[in-house]
Amino acid sequence: MDSKHDIKEQFLNTPTTVNSHSVEDLNVDFKEHLYVDRLNYLREEISKLNIKELEITQDDLIDKFCDPENPVPIKFNDISAAAYRIKGGVEVTPCTRSHMSALTGMEIFFKKDFLQYTGSFKERGARYALLSLSKEQKVNGVIAASAGNHAQALCYHGKLLKIPVVVVMPKIAPIMKVSNCRSYGAIVVIEGTNISEAKTYALKLSKMLNLMYINGYDHPDILAGQGTMALEIIEQVPNVDAIVVPTGGAGLLAGITVAAKYMNPDIMIISAESERCASFYNSMINGKPTFTKPESTLADGLAVPLVGVNSYASAHKLVDKCVRVKEEFIAIAILRLLELEKAVVEGAGACGFAAIVQGLLPELKGKRVVIPLCGGNIDTSILGRVLERALVADGRLIKIWVTILDRPGGLTEFCKLISSNGASIKDIAHERAWLKDDIFSVQVQGVLEVENSEKARELEMKLRSKYENVVMAPYGGF
Repeated sequence: MDSKHDIKEQFLNTPTTVNSHSVEDLNVDFKEHLYVDRLNYLREEISKLNIKELEITQDDLIDKFCDPENPVPIKFNDISAAAYRIKGGVEVTPCTRSHMSALTGMEIFFKKDFLQYTGSFKERGARYALLSLSKEQKVNGVIAASAGNHAQALCYHGKLLKIPVVVVMPKIAPIMKVSNCRSYGAIVVIEGTNISEAKTYALKLSKMLNLMYINGYDHPDILAGQGTMALEIIEQVPNVDAIVVPTGGAGLLAGITVAAKYMNPDIMIISAESERCASFYNSMINGKPTFTKPESTLADGLAVPLVGVNSYASAHKLVDKCVRVKEEFIAIAILRLLELEKAVVEGAGACGFAAIVQGLLPELKGKRVVIPLCGGNIDTSILGRVLERALVADGRLIKIWVTILDRPGGLTEFCKLISSNGASIKDIAHERAWLKDDIFSVQVQGVLEVENSEKARELEMKLRSKYENVVMAPYGGF
């Protein structure tokens, strides 16, 4: 028997009931050796594979923890056990009263789980799932398919717990998230054009390399871990009336719903999804998990085409309402959170608040409402684009085309009219060649920043009273 196998056998055979510091110290050494050796072995074996050419059968795609024929609803005891086990390893994030309470007519509290170390609530489920593995599974390691937050959470806590982690990320995964996963010491495989293809490869590799596959939104331990957020909410916000939960695969929704309804059946649970991939909404209508083709959305973390079978079984009888949010309101929600709460939140994390901004929940007026801000991993380049689109949707950034006199003083007069109405010119351009008016006219194209959509309408009226040809792009009014 080789030395590596000796170490493994010693570790697996260490009694779990012995309370000895010397044994614990030895276990740390065993785990470190096994962790490094196993990662090196996995890295070498994966490097030999041409993953695209792997023969994948139906048996390879079976996930025994997520069986559509035998779903496993989680119970409150699962969540309370998870809360005990992850204590000290996951942040208890603040749940503070929002500056926007007066603006919305509700007493809003934001549960700021974007402040977790990896930037999302996914750490709760990831850590509990890893802690719940058998000793042998901890040695062998785990694998997952994810484009971002689940992958980062699993990689980070895998490193802390010395459990080997392999993640299969689709080619569309943001570079920042891929880099983060690698920095946590995990093995990252970039394969598949979308998350479904990545999952197929991950399940195949799990069988080949004896790795435990952990579904990021449907493994029972993941759901139990996510539910710990609700325990914190109820302790932090007494007499909460409603919780508006951003929903994708429905793992967070399931955990929060089971915990909150057990502790107080009168708490209203509302699911908020992007209208471009409302898979839980459609599943509720059809009475079973239903495939929904995802479209491009700002809430990319919620774009899960089929909700988890365990998640659906846990939540569907307890959720009070489902709403679908328009893209422009997700953008506005991100802008509002940045401006008024000083919180950088990704589209998926802002979806619950977007439902309030869109006015989809008038029944919550005067109520105490908690909204999880469950993720803050948004690329800086995307954030810039989102904020610009939000300013347009909010009626604060407008685009105009005005035909003015092409004579000395013509542009000056136009600019004075703009400034006298409190608008700021962000960009301006002239067009002469394609203009069909007289030769002494010029079309001015301008991008202007105004205080709000009402000011934009006032400016439009002033322009139309002064100039004959005025065109304004659609703006605000939401």
